[in-house]
Amino acid sequence: MSKRNTAQRRHAILAFINERGETGVDTLAEHFAISEVTVRKDLATLEKSGLLLRRYGGAAPLPQELLGEPRLSPAKRAIARAACGRIREHQRIIIDSGSTTSAMIPGLAGKAGLVVMTNALAVANALRELEEEPMLLMTGGTWDPHSESFQGQVAEQVLRQYDFDQLFIGADGIDPARGTTTFNELLGLSRVMAEVSREVVVLAESSKVGRRIPNLELPWQVIHTLITDQGLGDKSRHTIEAQGVEVVLTPVDPD
Repeated sequence: MSKRNTAQRRHAILAFINERGETGVDTLAEHFAISEVTVRKDLATLEKSGLLLRRYGGAAPLPQELLGEPRLSPAKRAIARAACGRIREHQRIIIDSGSTTSAMIPGLAGKAGLVVMTNALAVANALRELEEEPMLLMTGGTWDPHSESFQGQVAEQVLRQYDFDQLFIGADGIDPARGTTTFNELLGLSRVMAEVSREVVVLAESSKVGRRIPNLELPWQVIHTLITDQGLGDKSRHTIEAQGVEVVLTPVDPD
């Protein structure tokens, strides 16, 4: 069975469990017409990815209080799609940690010859589920539980050994006058990512504009493109474009 079919089946199993609640291995095997051995392997993979909880003889959905964001917003999905549209085959790209950047991964399917560097295990695991896996590079370094990614000097040294066509990076906040902002005090790796990339593309929802966050992550001077949704106000857009940044407003399909 191809990796794409395996990934689709696992997504379907996860959706089934989330809808029905705790479900036995035998029920899943019968419903999806697969062996119980295959079901157990799928459940183990889904549990390792933090998507469900194993139970004796089956699995259960994650408790709602453990879900930081139970569902990706339509704006994030639209922004991720727009970002993927800017990637050509055989490019060397960096995908930073974050929910919006992670949402790009399905859109990479079918793009031949990609080389992808990431500091996020979630991104790496998602890339491995693609039928045509890109060449995957990991930064390594020190694990930061706040950003759920690798950071630190080791990661920075690894990055400096390469050069990339594009960096795709999210943001906790957008300051129209200064650049992207973050709650995280570990800023070094983001700045090195920008240094080694020919084009820096920021992915952020318009709701993040104007948030009062103290730490400046990337100044507009190193950012080439901001992809956001159509909720961005004209004043903020003009202020950002005046810094020489291309602003892409992507339409959002309602759920």
